[in-house]
Amino acid sequence: MIHLVTGANRGIGLEFVRRLLALGHTVHATARDPARASVLAGLTPHVHALDVGDEGSIARLAAALREVDVVINNAGTIGDEASPLGEQTLAGLSAAFAINAAGPLLLTQALLPAIGRGKRKLVVHITSRMGSIGDNSSGGYYSYRMSKAALNMASKSLALDLAPKGIISVVMHPGWVKTDMGGAGATLTPEESVRGMLKVIDGIDAKSSGKFYNYNGAEIAY
Repeated sequence: MIHLVTGANRGIGLEFVRRLLALGHTVHATARDPARASVLAGLTPHVHALDVGDEGSIARLAAALREVDVVINNAGTIGDEASPLGEQTLAGLSAAFAINAAGPLLLTQALLPAIGRGKRKLVVHITSRMGSIGDNSSGGYYSYRMSKAALNMASKSLALDLAPKGIISVVMHPGWVKTDMGGAGATLTPEESVRGMLKVIDGIDAKSSGKFYNYNGAEIAY
């Protein structure tokens, strides 16, 4: 199988690359600056430059890939987490939306021909439980919560619009993971998170399209 993993130079993305390669898959991995992704380059020869917030960068990647079985839209940003209500700015909100919501949608759109040639025809968007409206009991984190909720909606619409083409779209929460974004106090290692997500991914079929999954396979309310 041919996999594409975005935001693969560290954390969850890098662990996806490691595990998929160990399972014998071909992995195309992206980083904003491949020249600074030496660990990633040591794992796979298929390393591409990608800034998901730049349409030109998305177009160049799409032109380089003829066929993809599984797309893992992992690239993301925590946004302006330190800004409470009263300090929100259009620039901060827009930056989070560009990376967390618009970027994955535009990349999926650009890759539709390649996905259509693939065998699994699966797009997995890495979201967050913090993007669940039903699960929000603490507030705050405006740019992150709002942009991930927008990603969830994009995935649901993609699932409906692409069903006639046999293309599946889901969103998946990786858990609270010990990464630069999740922090040292998180409850899961990248290995535990990715191992769980790959188990879920293995079981996804057409009936799964449009759903919101936890890393352990449980469904999460939008």
